[in-house]
Amino acid sequence: MAATPSAPAKSEMIDLTKLSPEQLIQIKQEFEQEITNVQDSLSTLHGCQAKYAGSKEALGTFQPNWENRQILVPLTSSMYVPGRVKDLNRFVIDIGTGYYIEKDLEGSKDYFKRRVEYVQEQIEKIEKIHLQKTRFYNSVMSVLEMKQAAAAKLQSQQQSQPAVTQSS
Repeated sequence: MAATPSAPAKSEMIDLTKLSPEQLIQIKQEFEQEITNVQDSLSTLHGCQAKYAGSKEALGTFQPNWENRQILVPLTSSMYVPGRVKDLNRFVIDIGTGYYIEKDLEGSKDYFKRRVEYVQEQIEKIEKIHLQKTRFYNSVMSVLEMKQAAAAKLQSQQQSQPAVTQSS
């Protein structure tokens, strides 16, 4: 028996051995899709975490003698415009969906540190979900393979038995 991870507050037990192969195949396909979605989410979160960490690291490279230094300012991931460092203690941070905040150097570093930590917490939560779904998927596959092997064995036994004919 396996618990369905769809209701974390209340686990419902399902005896997989009582399901038909068709039902098991349907469950298997649903979990394959769910596992793919979870993996995509994890990939996206890892990308976000890397961007936040990169931003924090970039802030760490600023030197006090960089006042009026020319730099390239990223507008998108592939487009940069020239700019100048005016004030090493004021940074404009894109916090998403067109919103920006202004922070000092330490506040900016702290912001990115907190974002990296938050994303890491989300990654850990989703990895637990991924593990649960993978375990359930493996249980379904195990029962499905067992049922398919039993069906194949039964079919081969039926084919190997000679047909009984009645003679008058």
